[in-house]
Amino acid sequence: MVGAFQRIPMVMPATDILMSAQRKSRNVPPTKGIQNIAKRERNKGAKQLDALMKELSVPLRTYTENFPRRRDLHPYERSLIELTFGEGYYEKVLGRVDALRKKITSVGKQHASVCAKSLTKREAEERLTEGRKELEEVFQRGQNAIEDLINVAKALRSMPVVDPHIPTLCLVGSPNVGKSSLVRILSTGKPEVCSYPFTTRGILMGHIVSNHERFQVTDTPGLLTRHDDDRNNIERLTLAVLSYMPIAVLYVHDLSEDCGTKVADQYITYKHIKERFGDRLWIDVVSKCDLLDRATPSRFDDAADDGVDDELRRYREFGPEDAIRVSVQSQIGTRELKQRVHHLLTSQRARIKADGGDNEEAVGEVR
Repeated sequence: MVGAFQRIPMVMPATDILMSAQRKSRNVPPTKGIQNIAKRERNKGAKQLDALMKELSVPLRTYTENFPRRRDLHPYERSLIELTFGEGYYEKVLGRVDALRKKITSVGKQHASVCAKSLTKREAEERLTEGRKELEEVFQRGQNAIEDLINVAKALRSMPVVDPHIPTLCLVGSPNVGKSSLVRILSTGKPEVCSYPFTTRGILMGHIVSNHERFQVTDTPGLLTRHDDDRNNIERLTLAVLSYMPIAVLYVHDLSEDCGTKVADQYITYKHIKERFGDRLWIDVVSKCDLLDRATPSRFDDAADDGVDDELRRYREFGPEDAIRVSVQSQIGTRELKQRVHHLLTSQRARIKADGGDNEEAVGEVR
């Protein structure tokens, strides 16, 4: 199951943990009934140092035990961690937090033991002061690990949850072809819409409610025309969704080249993705169709097409077979698109039920 990121604990800032630990530990009284002043003072000092150690270390233990282990995550979530933070960073941060906890525990036990052996009231007070000072210094030297864990937690909790049991439409295509604009008209998602590549730098989610049925829509980062091994982490987020989630694909094409990517390059990327993920339910959309009449005529005349195969020539003029032509600006084709999307997602629901909801196995490898 996905959704582990929404269950991770809230991480307190290091300054809050320290202030709380200081306040609580100073209020710890000595054990009742000790009449000897020196014994009472060393008892109080040892107990306060033990309390300070525990108040500093217990939250850190809670974090390390309750943040999910990568091996226990859904493959999609494992890939998100790697692509968001880089290989090994997540485990490194948790390891630093746990190392800080161990250091605090070791130092706290050592000073509590020394304080408990004090022979006089003054000696006990001095050892309490020394122990408290070293514990606080150890914690402050390692507080960067806690701040890094806070940033990791924020990033993970902000990631959208894709429920594998709900039919999901995934919009794919080159950068700036109009995917985000289509998400806005199809769903509740409100992605940023700008005329430059990689506006979408993460996986954005929206929802469709149609005929009392609920569906999901994901807007993914654009794919450039290059080998999968050369893709950046933003592009690999798209491949992660395609590889690990049971989605239907809405592939967006911009034959006007307003997106900044040549039609021939869009064709190459499309063919690669179609061959790799062609087992998915699929709709092709030619976006910005209102701009096609204004496209440079030389793009489509015979002289410009010398050496171009018939399949590419047809793609440049019409797009893939059965593609829907849509213009968000002019509202051309939007009604047909919504109808086709509903039919596609209804079919996707039937496919999910037929598979028994078992979506743990990856259908591809994100390289």
